[in-house]
Amino acid sequence: MKILVVGGGGREHTIIHSLAKSPEKPELYCAPGNGGISKLAKCVDIKATDIDGMITFAKENKIDLTVVAPDDPLVLGMVDRFEEEGLRAFGPRANAAIIEGSKVFSKELMKKYNIPTAKYEVFSDCEKALEFVRNTTYPTVVKAEGLALGKGVIIANNREEAENAVREIMEDKAFGDAGNRIVVEEFLTGQEVSVLAFTDGKTLVPMVSAQDHKRALDGDKGLNTGGMGTFSPSRLYTNEIHDECMKNIFMPTMDAMNKEGRTFCGVLYFGLIMTANGVKVIEYNARFGDPETQVVLPRLKTDLLTIFNAIIDGKLSEINIEWADNAAVCVVLASGGYPKSYQKGYEISGIENAEALGDITVFHAGTAVKDGTFTTNGGRVLGVTAVGDDLDAAIRHAYEGVSKISFKDMHYRKDIGIK
Repeated sequence: MKILVVGGGGREHTIIHSLAKSPEKPELYCAPGNGGISKLAKCVDIKATDIDGMITFAKENKIDLTVVAPDDPLVLGMVDRFEEEGLRAFGPRANAAIIEGSKVFSKELMKKYNIPTAKYEVFSDCEKALEFVRNTTYPTVVKAEGLALGKGVIIANNREEAENAVREIMEDKAFGDAGNRIVVEEFLTGQEVSVLAFTDGKTLVPMVSAQDHKRALDGDKGLNTGGMGTFSPSRLYTNEIHDECMKNIFMPTMDAMNKEGRTFCGVLYFGLIMTANGVKVIEYNARFGDPETQVVLPRLKTDLLTIFNAIIDGKLSEINIEWADNAAVCVVLASGGYPKSYQKGYEISGIENAEALGDITVFHAGTAVKDGTFTTNGGRVLGVTAVGDDLDAAIRHAYEGVSKISFKDMHYRKDIGIK
C-alpha cells in the first residue's frame, strides 16, 4: 500500500512515524517533507498547496491514500479535488475546513448553536474597528479572520496596543488577505487545553488531552509562536470536564456542521479554555494540531491507518480506539530569533544521542539534509518528545534528551509541562 502525506513539519513527521508502525507496512511518501521525514518516507518536492501537482503525483505513482495534514490545502479544497479525480484522501472537504479557515464562520456557528465561546464583534472596516476598541474593556483579543500560521491572534492589554493590532492586521496586512476582516472578542481567563477528535460526521471520538505553550519565553512571556512545546495529558482535564465538553461542545459542533450541510470527516481540533463559567471554545482547527500531535500520537495504541480508513468509509463506530496510560512531553528547539527573523543552515548534532536514551523520539519540524548532515531550515527546528509513566517523569526525560542536542543559536523553553 502506498500512502502520501501532504506537508513538511513536525506534525507530518509524527503522522508518518505512526503510519510506519502500521501492520500494513505501507510505502510512505511525503510532499514536501523535511530532513527527518526523509529517513522514513520518500520526500517529493511539491508545495503543500500545489493541488494539481499532488494529483498528478498520486496518479503517476498509484498512491492508495493521501493524508492532507496542513490547514492551507484543506481550506483550498485538496480533498474535494482528490475525490473528484477518484482518489482516496483523508481530511475534511473545503466546506467543512472553513471551521478553521474563517474565524467569522466559526464564531457565528457557535453563536447559532449555543456552543460556549467568548463574546465578539466582526469588522471589515478599519475605522469602525478602531472606534470599537477605543471603547471596549481590556485586555481584549484581536484576530485576523483567515489562516495566519497560528500567529494571527493579538492580545491587547490597553487601547494603544489594540489600535496597533487593528492597523497591523487591516492596514499593514501583516497576515495578508487573512486580515481583510477581523474578530474582536472578550479576553477569557483560565487554563487552556487542546482536545483533538477523530470524527466521520456520525461518530466523534476525542483523543487524549494536551496543553500547548504558545509564548516564546519561559513563564508564558514573549511573542506568540506556533508552539514552543506541549504535554499530554492535561493535569486539569478531568473526567467531569470531559463529560461537560462532550455534552456542550464536541457533539454539538459535529451536529451543527451536519445541520449546515458541512459534514466534517477527519480530525477536528478543539482549543478550549476552562473559565469560572465553564469550558468555552477559543478556536477550532480542521486538522491535527502542531505541536500537540507530537505528544498525542505517541500515546496511541490503535493502528492510525485503521482509524483513517474507518473515518473515510464512515465506519468509525466499528473500531475501538485505545490509548496508553502514560504521559508525553515535547520540547520544541527553535532557531534564535523565532518567531521573528532567524538564520538557517546551521549544523545539528546529537539527535542520535538523544534517541539512544530510549523512550525519546525527535520529530523534525524545520530541517534539511546537507552532505548527510541535518541542518536547521525553519523557525521551529525539532520537537524532542519523551514518554514516561507520568508527566514529571516525561518532563525530566525530555530535557535529558534536549541536553544531548545542539545547533548555533538554539532556543527553547525550560518550563514545558510545568503549568
